[in-house]
Parts: sequence; C-alpha cells; structure tokens
Amino acid sequence: MANKKTNAHQGKIHIKKDDTVIITSGDDKGTKAKVLSVLKDDYKVLVQGVNMISRHTKPNAKETNGGIIKKEAPIHISNVMLVDPKSGKATRIKREKKDGKTIRIAVKSGSTI
Repeated sequence: MANKKTNAHQGKIHIKKDDTVIITSGDDKGTKAKVLSVLKDDYKVLVQGVNMISRHTKPNAKETNGGIIKKEAPIHISNVMLVDPKSGKATRIKREKKDGKTIRIAVKSGSTI
C-alpha cells in the first residue's frame, strides 16, 4: 500500500468524454479540441490532435508495414479548461443538484453543459 499513488488532493474530475476544451499551457496552448478519453486514475485526458507523439513500429503479423505512427499522448487535467458553450471561451464549472441529478453549469455564463 505504501507504493500506491494517491491523488486525493486533486479533487473531482470536471471534464468528460466528448467535451470541448481549451489547452491552457504547453506547446499547444490556446488550442480548442475534443476530449477523446479521460484517464481517471492518473488525472489525465486524451485530447484530439494535442500533445502528439511519434511511435516507431516494426512490421509484424498484425501490421505488415512498419513505420512512424503519430498519436495523442495524455496531458494532465489541470492543463485544460472546459469551453463555455455560449461564449466559446474557457470557463470554470460548478455542480448543482436538479431533480436528483448532478448537472454542470458554466460559471461565466450560467449555461448548462
């Protein structure tokens, strides 16, 4: 148990799959893109076309051609912000209970996400 990583200080994850986000730091700062997947255990997200890496692959039975494959690498969730559906700018979110369901609301415009 001593080797297990704890991310209790990180808080709740405010991003979901298929959300539109804006990158707030790094080489791709300012880029708006769609979230492909959320890695909850590591507090990271895969964002379409952001943080691209090159993988060198050998030919094998499954993939007869080798070569260089470009793919997205995960980035930490603190480096992305949700895009407000009304204004198209970055916004924080708050959560409210409505009819027994938790809904996400954009802080800047008050619109439901």
